[in-house]
Amino acid sequence: MIDIREQEDKFIVIGRALNKKMHVYAIGGTALMLHGIKNSTLDVDLVFDEKSDRQDFFDALLKLGAKGSDVTLVYGEKENTPLMLEFDNCRFDMFTRKIITSNFSDGMKERAKQTHEFGNLIIKPADALDVLIMKSVTSRSKDDDDIVLILNNVKVNWDIIIKEAEEQVRLGNEATILTLGEKLERLSNKKLISVPKEVLDSLWKLLNKQVKKRKRN
Repeated sequence: MIDIREQEDKFIVIGRALNKKMHVYAIGGTALMLHGIKNSTLDVDLVFDEKSDRQDFFDALLKLGAKGSDVTLVYGEKENTPLMLEFDNCRFDMFTRKIITSNFSDGMKERAKQTHEFGNLIIKPADALDVLIMKSVTSRSKDDDDIVLILNNVKVNWDIIIKEAEEQVRLGNEATILTLGEKLERLSNKKLISVPKEVLDSLWKLLNKQVKKRKRN
């Protein structure tokens, strides 16, 4: 577990170790910390556009003394798992474009407007609503906690959430609308968040449309 100061200290060290400027997207708790929504995280989750950049980042961590970590212990035998290293008291998960089942879409890149520079390391945290969408497709209780934290701390544009869920389905993650709708409804029923009825209605209409389309095909 690291706090924001420890996270930024690590980014500064890594930025000095990189031999070129590198733009990286932060997701998960890392992004939420950079947005000031969360105080600490268990791991640093990063997304790279190019595998070559990911490899350069990985190599820089190794030179700094990072140690290998067994990705199957965390993610099992799933596809699109990250490269993983332990650096000091923190695990770095390094993805390229696809995060297990979620896609880091063009829309997500456009909404990642903040920029944090640490020497050669330039980090753009994903928008909090996009973090929510990525967390909605997992079954971890800590991700439910983060969804509650996001919805209770940011101004919510439900149109962005609905449209990105559609985009995730288009990109191949067919479970997004179902899991997002189920999770929002369950957390709303527990009175942990407030979700407008029309938002849930829109998600269920999209799901029915998706099911009918699949049957036709």
